[in-house]
Amino acid sequence: MATASLSSVVVAVDGSEESMKALRWALDSLRLRPDGALVVLHVQPPPGIAAGLNPGPIPFGGPSVAEVPAFTQAIESHQRRITDAILEHALKICSDKNVEVKTQVVVGDPKEKICEVAAELKADLLVMGCRAFGPVKRMFLGSVSNYCINSVGCPVVVIKGT
Repeated sequence: MATASLSSVVVAVDGSEESMKALRWALDSLRLRPDGALVVLHVQPPPGIAAGLNPGPIPFGGPSVAEVPAFTQAIESHQRRITDAILEHALKICSDKNVEVKTQVVVGDPKEKICEVAAELKADLLVMGCRAFGPVKRMFLGSVSNYCINSVGCPVVVIKGT
């Protein structure tokens, strides 16, 4: 699929091996215009989603969640460390292939934010991995790749896991 007409390619990475496989595919298979950019995008979940729980208010007049900033700060700090590790790994893959890329990190719901960033960057192509969840897990968690395929305004290449 080598082509030199692409000016903006977004590769979404989430730390899964499937997303890194998608990055490798993009680096090996695509050719951008000389003024083009390959953007490695990571979407960091909001602290509440990342924690998978909420400490909730303390009953009988105790402090509310808004009054417990240490909890949110700890989750945000942990998320930053995860994001740094993911981007470091992705940049190592790019460096090994002698390809310079841009990185972008946004916070929010991955499926929505991937589509928003692709639109903002006027991406010619979105590349992403697919974890291949089973039907039950996909029913509860949803499929980010399926959402993007049906919502983004550019072609999408999904690299499936093995």
